[in-house]
Amino acid sequence: MGNSTILVVGGGISGVTAAIEAAEMETEVILVEKEPSLGGRVSQLRYYFPKLCPPTCGLEINYRRIKANPHLTVYTMTDVLEIKGEPGNYRVKLRKRPRYVNENCTACGECEKVCEGEVVSEFDFGLGKRKAIYLPNPMAFPLRYVLDKEALAPGDLERIMAACKYNAIDPDMKEEIFEVEVGAIIWATGWKLYDPSKLDNLGFGKYANVITNMQMERMASPWGPTGGDIIRPSDGNFPQKVAFVQCAGSRDENHLPYCSYICCLASLKHSLYLAEKSPEAQSLIFYIDIRTPGRYEKFLRRAQNEAKITFIKGKVAKIEEDPETKDLIVTAEDTLSGKKIHERVNLVVLAMGMQPSIAGEKIPGLPVDENGFVIETEGIIPVGCAKKPLDVMTSNETATGAVIKALQVIKRA
Repeated sequence: MGNSTILVVGGGISGVTAAIEAAEMETEVILVEKEPSLGGRVSQLRYYFPKLCPPTCGLEINYRRIKANPHLTVYTMTDVLEIKGEPGNYRVKLRKRPRYVNENCTACGECEKVCEGEVVSEFDFGLGKRKAIYLPNPMAFPLRYVLDKEALAPGDLERIMAACKYNAIDPDMKEEIFEVEVGAIIWATGWKLYDPSKLDNLGFGKYANVITNMQMERMASPWGPTGGDIIRPSDGNFPQKVAFVQCAGSRDENHLPYCSYICCLASLKHSLYLAEKSPEAQSLIFYIDIRTPGRYEKFLRRAQNEAKITFIKGKVAKIEEDPETKDLIVTAEDTLSGKKIHERVNLVVLAMGMQPSIAGEKIPGLPVDENGFVIETEGIIPVGCAKKPLDVMTSNETATGAVIKALQVIKRA
């Protein structure tokens, strides 16, 4: 007799979608997420495709559905260590890391006010800082603080515990390792940015005004590190002329050999962000091919109509900085004219490639290809960007399809 529970690994939008769809079929579902909150990459965006909705648009209703469903169990700060078994009968070893904040937390924020310890914010891709005790984001689920013990300043723990009226701080919480038995696994661990520091010629980490596309998203977000203002990190001024470097790390045998699917669209979206702030802002898009698959051709036309975009067909050879102004000089060959060009801009945005979040990791029992994408088997079904580079809409479509496959596995077992 097989097990009728479905495990969903990854609490981004495709994992949440899969978990809810399966649970609403009155199937027992366990959803695990390694971060302290659900939401994944979508929670870091200002807008997402296809309708350019803010994260609240899609995530809030899904969180309500999770709360209302008795068939769905959620574990955050939880990693998969090992998978054993076969379709219908898997044993999965999980590790749950301590949050050091219990369910008494009301997210009142009093603890954060008295905390002095600070570290660079991972959520903001290094553009801002967070306290040693923090709420992962304004719409975090669960809406509960997290304590980062390693970031505490002297005396912080005593101040934090004294400030909490609800006895929610529990510094003695321990790591838990336990097993769950499930019949099918939906793998939805999403994507991470390719490391921009590996692209030596593009100046990331060397020049202040070279940023990634996800840093651009965090700037544009109303609850981002700049409150929604798009600025040059060097001086805080609005950049009137911005270069977007496409295929940064993608379609390159030395880095990621595949197209990352969404980068062209992201840069078009970012040009609209600039145009909203200043209609005169110029966007220079350096590209190999502009890829706007399917319905997104219409979005390309919208961006061309609403933003001042100059398309330059050519790969960027190097980026240099004017030390006085901190402007950047972008050198590329315009393959349509055959001329080498040098463009002075205020800001460079690298359209970084996406790679699977688990790239470089080895999880016993999980089949992956040479790039880290999960290979589908009868009982382990990858969705979203764990399967291949995708946009949000298509990721959700794969999630719904995976639920049907998972239900078939547990019914057959």
